[in-house]
Amino acid sequence: MDKQTRERLLAWIDDHFDEEVGFLQQVIRIPTDTPPGNNAPHAAAVAAMLEQYGWTAEQHAVPEQSVRDHGMESITNLIVRRPYGAGGPTLALNAHGDVVPPGEGWTKPPYGAEIFDGAIYGRAAAVSKSDFATYVFAARALEALGVPLKGALELHFTYDEEFGGLLGPGWLLEQNLTRPDYVIAAGFGYNIVTAHNACLQLEITVHGKAGHGAMPETAVDALQAAARILNALYGQLPELKKIKSRVPGIDSPTMLVGHIIGGTNTNVVPGKVVMKMDRRMIPEEDPVAVEAQVRALVEGAVAGMPGIRLEIRRLLLSQALRPLPGSDKLVASLQQHGRAVFGEEISAQGTPLYADARLYGERGIPTVMYGAGPRTVPESNAKKADEHLVLDDLRKATKVVALTLLDFLAAG
Repeated sequence: MDKQTRERLLAWIDDHFDEEVGFLQQVIRIPTDTPPGNNAPHAAAVAAMLEQYGWTAEQHAVPEQSVRDHGMESITNLIVRRPYGAGGPTLALNAHGDVVPPGEGWTKPPYGAEIFDGAIYGRAAAVSKSDFATYVFAARALEALGVPLKGALELHFTYDEEFGGLLGPGWLLEQNLTRPDYVIAAGFGYNIVTAHNACLQLEITVHGKAGHGAMPETAVDALQAAARILNALYGQLPELKKIKSRVPGIDSPTMLVGHIIGGTNTNVVPGKVVMKMDRRMIPEEDPVAVEAQVRALVEGAVAGMPGIRLEIRRLLLSQALRPLPGSDKLVASLQQHGRAVFGEEISAQGTPLYADARLYGERGIPTVMYGAGPRTVPESNAKKADEHLVLDDLRKATKVVALTLLDFLAAG
């Protein structure tokens, strides 16, 4: 692109930055705690906000029963389509609006979107409501140039990342509502994410037989069986540490039990214990094989225990995000403009987290993750108390994304 066009693009973002911050404040102030996951009102509000720019946001409501079966209350996903001239690619920008509940320990209102010392505070200020603003204002800056464009731009605002994404991007793709050529999904900070881990989550229910604590011989202690399972799972951790990924930014697989509930009272032998476990898989692992191994490990831990019965239910089996042919073009453009805007090298690497970006990759769509955020996730308190985003990082990320859009969609 010529220098004059580039400068006009950057100047538009600077001139409209206060408006961008105000837009982000509105997006943050509408709660979308998941659970419970009543997210349709947020989508309707965002659609109304976009109307002021002359944009129509298609509102795609996921059927209520599917949402309830998924453990949520309501989901409406948004698609904004911006068609340009013939002959170019369709590039989609995706950010999710569902968030984990704020929790305790905040010194600022979690839905106040207050600005303090150059940063905006609030749940999802860093991940990923920030990129509602990044992507909207990058797209507006592109169109404000008035230069010929080719292909199309789509904005996907979805509401199921915290529960896995199957009713967010997964549902839009499954319903054939979209099929972009490239995707930039909400990121975690300065780095471009080109790969992320896969994730297996299982619910393990251990059934025994409850009985009076004074007569334990009349019962079957489900907690004793659960303890064996816990020992078996955590006993695997040293072996998992020996497995190393070749992807920069990703180390070894991990496994933990994050939730346990069981028993009825202090003086009653527990007749039932429910555990929920999480196994992160590096991109080189086969999720199907890993699930089979974990199931065998759990079953083997209680094999031969009289009166014990197991139920193992899969909660989530997400694939890894892996680089696909074409994603290098996205990386090259983002790195070039990131270097110019931030004045430093912008790395491209993997992350041990997992996200709904993988769902585009599973359909063969080149996808990377990039958006507003800090150098590292802990800096922003993402998903913790006092989550915040430095406003200058929002401004710079918007510029990088806008310049990348121009690379892909400018005619000629």
